Amino acid sequence: MHNKKIIVIDFDAKRSQALVREIREAGVYSELVDYDVAYETVKNDQDIMGIVLSDSRFSIFDDEAYLMDQRILDLDLPILGIGYGYQVLMNHYQGHLNKQVHGLTNVVLEDGDHRLTNQNLHIDLDQYLLVENVPNDFEVIYSKEDIPVFLKNQKLKRYGFISDKDKKVRDLVLSNFAKEICEAPDNWTMEAFRDRQTEQIREVVGNDKVLLALSGGVDSSVVAALLHHAIGDQLVCVFVNHGLMRKNEAESVNEVFKDHFKINLISVDAEDRFLDLLAGVSDPEEKRKIIGNEFIRVFEDETKKLTDVSYLAQGTLYTDVIESGTKTQETIKSHHNVGGLPEDMDFKLIEPLDSLFKDEVRQLGLVLGLPEHIVHRQPFPGPGIGIRIIGDVTKDKVRIVQDSDFILREEIKNAGLDTEIWQYFTVLTGLKSVGQKKGKRSYDYTLA
Repeated sequence: MHNKKIIVIDFDAKRSQALVREIREAGVYSELVDYDVAYETVKNDQDIMGIVLSDSRFSIFDDEAYLMDQRILDLDLPILGIGYGYQVLMNHYQGHLNKQVHGLTNVVLEDGDHRLTNQNLHIDLDQYLLVENVPNDFEVIYSKEDIPVFLKNQKLKRYGFISDKDKKVRDLVLSNFAKEICEAPDNWTMEAFRDRQTEQIREVVGNDKVLLALSGGVDSSVVAALLHHAIGDQLVCVFVNHGLMRKNEAESVNEVFKDHFKINLISVDAEDRFLDLLAGVSDPEEKRKIIGNEFIRVFEDETKKLTDVSYLAQGTLYTDVIESGTKTQETIKSHHNVGGLPEDMDFKLIEPLDSLFKDEVRQLGLVLGLPEHIVHRQPFPGPGIGIRIIGDVTKDKVRIVQDSDFILREEIKNAGLDTEIWQYFTVLTGLKSVGQKKGKRSYDYTLA
């Protein structure tokens, strides 16, 4: 579906994700694969046009170092090693690496192979392994004080870069490696993704119906817009208003998706149902469980009324897939994108955003015509305002947080700071303080 691509072999999940994102930002599609990917998998994938070996927190001399199938390094594909990947390449081609860690700052890269850099560069190297003997058939294209910073083997199309610390340098090298050396097409845009995914959704779904739990968040909103673009009235969305959303958000969801997009939206007002269950509950984890479990019950009640739905859509993102566990990183968190829906629900799963990063999802939302306030809305917890109230939850407390949060967001927007501050919200602290209201003594809640 994605046509040609550059793969990043993952020796460190955090650094590897950055490389994938930066290659995509250059317009070339890229995917992350584990360091122990099977040789046959890479060899037989005709869409791979080049390989990037990522950096790592280890050196190749460490006992914990990740080891890959060395046969991959002999494939007839361009390969760029950065940091740890540089060490892997040098070691494979019998370059002698010194275990000593050195420091060098403000390296000026001059001349060299302009297919990779196009210009002179300034980089900082805080630590690296020194290549004492350059491998046969490799030439130094950049060096500083006899230290090889950038090496290449033109015949084999092998490139080694000593450090990945400077993003500007990294972006330039990755872009030129992907487009100039690998000659990969720069056709990775959200417009192209929309068109390809639309075609695939139609092919998979056919004439069946698709169910989506629409929260009004960025991910589920973009999934809704994409599915509606692809299959129109075959999409059925269920929006559960648990009464703990921000002020006017329930109305906004209905206005955008029901009135503007004309999506088949089932809107369930379950505020009283949730507040009754939360009455007297102060522990935040218990609140989370009550809200999550009740969401499932409400959603199940609605799905039982639908007899002709075959697919369940979820807003799983590429980062969700990665965070749910890679070989180089323990699971950060398990992702259950529709409130932890039961596995025994009789639907086939469709996850149309599972190859996208969050910023790409936002770009896709704009391409699909979603309004800015939906696409760029701040992160909002599933349990909503329920966990922004310290102590027990009541209807009056919910209204206080909704109104105060609305005022705070409006003032920050009026000050022109809404795009500069990542997240801002109010919390009802549970404390009371003495003050004055209309000239009289008052004893009221304190907001943070």
